[in-house]
Amino acid sequence: MLIALDAMGGDHAPAEIVAGALLARNELGIEIALVGPREIIEAELTRHGTVPSGIEIVHASEAIAMDEHPAQAVRTKRDASINVAMGMVKRGVAGAFVSAGNTGAVMASALMTLGRIQGIERPALGTIAPFSEMGILVLDVGANADVKPNYLVQFAQMGSVYAERVMGIHNPRVALLNIGGEETKGSELIQDVYTRLSKSHLNFIGNIEGGEVHRGRADVIVTDGFTGNVAVKVTEGVSDFIFRELRTALTSKLQYKLAAMVLKPALLAMRDKMDPGSYGGVPLLGVNGVVMIAHGVSDARAVKNALRAASEGASSGMLDAIRSLARK
Repeated sequence: MLIALDAMGGDHAPAEIVAGALLARNELGIEIALVGPREIIEAELTRHGTVPSGIEIVHASEAIAMDEHPAQAVRTKRDASINVAMGMVKRGVAGAFVSAGNTGAVMASALMTLGRIQGIERPALGTIAPFSEMGILVLDVGANADVKPNYLVQFAQMGSVYAERVMGIHNPRVALLNIGGEETKGSELIQDVYTRLSKSHLNFIGNIEGGEVHRGRADVIVTDGFTGNVAVKVTEGVSDFIFRELRTALTSKLQYKLAAMVLKPALLAMRDKMDPGSYGGVPLLGVNGVVMIAHGVSDARAVKNALRAASEGASSGMLDAIRSLARK
């Protein structure tokens, strides 16, 4: 299955993107189309020596920068790497799309090129929180700042499908992010959604507070894009703070430095678990194709893992399952 990879997307493109593609091909056997200016991609591939079979170049003459207006850039730069790669998914040439580029542009291109799955009112952007062995899917984290009750119900349905089909979690537990555990807590909108999810076929376990997310009680956590985005960025900031403080403390005295040498393997394992690159990409659910968005600072390892997630998403039957639930 061919995966279309935006070679020009991300803070470290094209070097880390190309390197990640080669890792994914050599280690995972994924077939990849690197989409972008042919001469730039060829020059980058040359740095790595012999290019394995299963890596191809699809020319795109333009790129969308991280600071460009998403929708405007997508409309005006028709030959941008994001648009060309998305078109490959639309035509069935590629089974999935991956980009570490402008998130807004990826979402705009997905909506304009692929469109929404019939019956899905709004797409949702998910992310994987590393608070359990399999990870916890949180959505939405930025696609929809304003929501209606039915949007959140559909987010829960799509998230449950993704968790089961792609993450391998049987009968995933779905929770609603709220300011309290009781069903009477929260805004009128959240209380309405609670009632609807309680009557759904999902394994809905009720509300979950922000301070309980890390305990791994739920597999899928549903919220609006504004709240989800803030929650994720606060979590990333706290994680960064903890590691900075730990580093400062462990280097402050000789005996602490000696202890740090002993603990180094455990600390590195902990850091890797908290690194978003371990999961690679996050899904844009609800559009008519498999779309994975990687972090803008993705290195080769993160790109490789994003390609893995895209390949698993494309082969899992996840898209057909979401289409099926949207028809009900």
